[in-house]
Amino acid sequence: MNLVREFTKGIIKENPVLCLVLGTCPTLAVTTAASNAIGMGIAATIVLVCSNAVISLLRKIIPDKVRIPAYITIIAGFVTMVQMLVKAYAPDIDKALGIYLPLIVVNCIILGRAEMYASKHSVLPSVLDGLGMGVGFTAAMLAMGIIREFFGTGAVFGVPIFQGVIDPIIVFILPPGGFFVFGMLIALANKLSGSKKKPEEIGCAACPMNGTCSKLQEKEACDK
Repeated sequence: MNLVREFTKGIIKENPVLCLVLGTCPTLAVTTAASNAIGMGIAATIVLVCSNAVISLLRKIIPDKVRIPAYITIIAGFVTMVQMLVKAYAPDIDKALGIYLPLIVVNCIILGRAEMYASKHSVLPSVLDGLGMGVGFTAAMLAMGIIREFFGTGAVFGVPIFQGVIDPIIVFILPPGGFFVFGMLIALANKLSGSKKKPEEIGCAACPMNGTCSKLQEKEACDK
């Protein structure tokens, strides 16, 4: 198994936000400032890495019928610890993130990686997968946060840039601006990952619906 690939795939090729379009709600909600984006990204990355490691260790012990509740319980434990640390050492970030910090528990990126990867692989690849997805999530949010904060307030990380030269465009820190920047970054990610490929034509013979396809039956009738 290529461990480098397990780490790097989540940054661009399988970026959870820009390619898989997961975690959209916190991405749009907290990226009005770059500092908020980093705070959410780091918190989610810690939970991803820790939950992936524990779920991978327990994958042969957790019964299949209760695996999802077990995963959510493990994730919730790490989210609680992260939330307590943020409240203690970064109260401003905790206030800015609000309800979206505890809602990491139901973030589809974390639960998705637990179900699709950590439950099927050993600890080290699972940790690298979580770290790569976390870095990709943080990078996508940071890019959105910088763009929205710069054009919306004229500052980056609270530091004024070109003050008095460019008037702030308020729409960028509003929901419409978030969707606009999100769409532009998705287009850029698709371009960089080369995901836009021409659909493969498999033909009627290889189609699983060829027995009930009305078009195929019409074609056969015409041939007769």
